[in-house]
Amino acid sequence: MLERMRVFPGNSNIELTRLICERLGIGVGKANVTTFSDGETRVEIDENVRGMDVFVVQSTCNPVNIYLMELLVMIDALKRASADRITVVNPYYGYSRQDRKAAPRAPITAKLVADLLTTAGTSRLLSVDLHAGQIQGFFNIPVDNLYAMNILLDYLNTSYGNGKNVVVSPDTGGVVRARALARRFSDATLAIVDKRRDSPNESEVMNIIGDVKGKRAIIVDDMIDTAGTVVQAADALLNEGASEVIACCTHPVLSGPAIERIEKSQIGEIIVTDSIPLHEKARGCGRIKVLTISGLLSEAIKRIYYNESVSSLFT
Repeated sequence: MLERMRVFPGNSNIELTRLICERLGIGVGKANVTTFSDGETRVEIDENVRGMDVFVVQSTCNPVNIYLMELLVMIDALKRASADRITVVNPYYGYSRQDRKAAPRAPITAKLVADLLTTAGTSRLLSVDLHAGQIQGFFNIPVDNLYAMNILLDYLNTSYGNGKNVVVSPDTGGVVRARALARRFSDATLAIVDKRRDSPNESEVMNIIGDVKGKRAIIVDDMIDTAGTVVQAADALLNEGASEVIACCTHPVLSGPAIERIEKSQIGEIIVTDSIPLHEKARGCGRIKVLTISGLLSEAIKRIYYNESVSSLFT
C-alpha cells in the first residue's frame, strides 16, 4: 500500500523515525549518515529511491549546525538519486527565534535556513509548532505546521482534569496558544505572566494578570530553552497563591542550566514531546514526562503520500 514511500532518519530523530515507521507499517529507510575524518558530513543512501515519495525526519536541534548540514546533504543525495518528491519532516525548526531583524544589522536566519532547504531540493516541509507562524511565508514550497496541543491536552485531561485549573501564558506572545488550550481543558481559566526580557535567555517576571489563587497553574509554551522564564513564572504564580504549578511545551530544548533550574524549582511536572530527544542529563530528571508525536506525524505523512487533506490536523 505504501510501496513507493521511504522514510529516512537523520541522526537527531532516530527513535522518533522508528516509531513513525512502526505506525506506518514500513521499515526505516537505509541511510548511513556519518562524518569523514576531517569532520565533513558523509551521507550514503543504501537503497533505491528512484521515483519514490521520500520523507526525511530531522530536527535541527543541538548541535544545530551539524544536524542542519546533515539534513541538507541528505536532501541533495536523495535528489541526485532521482527521488520523485522529498518532504522534510522537521519536528523542531532550528533558528526559528531569529525570524526578524532584532537589531539594525542583524540577520533573519530563519529565512536563510528556509532558502537553504529549498535550494537543496526540498519539495515540502512538515513541522510542528513553529515558533513564529510567519516562517511559513519564508518558503516558496508547501509548508504544513502541525500542533501538538491535542497530544498535550489528552494527557492533561487524564492527569489533571479534576480540580480548579488555570492555563498560564508565560508572555503576551503566547496568549493565543494558552487561550486555545484553556477553552478545551476542564473549564480552565486564563492568566498571563507580564515579564520584561533584558537580554537573550534572561527574563524578569513582573506580575500576574488573572486570578490564580487556590488553582493549579499550568504554564504552556512552544519551547523551554534555559528554563529561566518557566521557573520564574512558577515562583510568581505560587507567590500569587497558586496551589501548584505544572508546565508543558512541545520542544524541550533544555540548554545550559535548564535541568539544574528545573530540579531546584517548585514545578511539579514538565510535560514535553519527543520533537527533540532528551539529552542525558534531561533523561535523568524525574519531573519530565515525554509524550510522542509519532502518531501525529505518521498520519500527516500518510495523507501527504496519498495527496489527501492535511488541514484537519491543524486544529
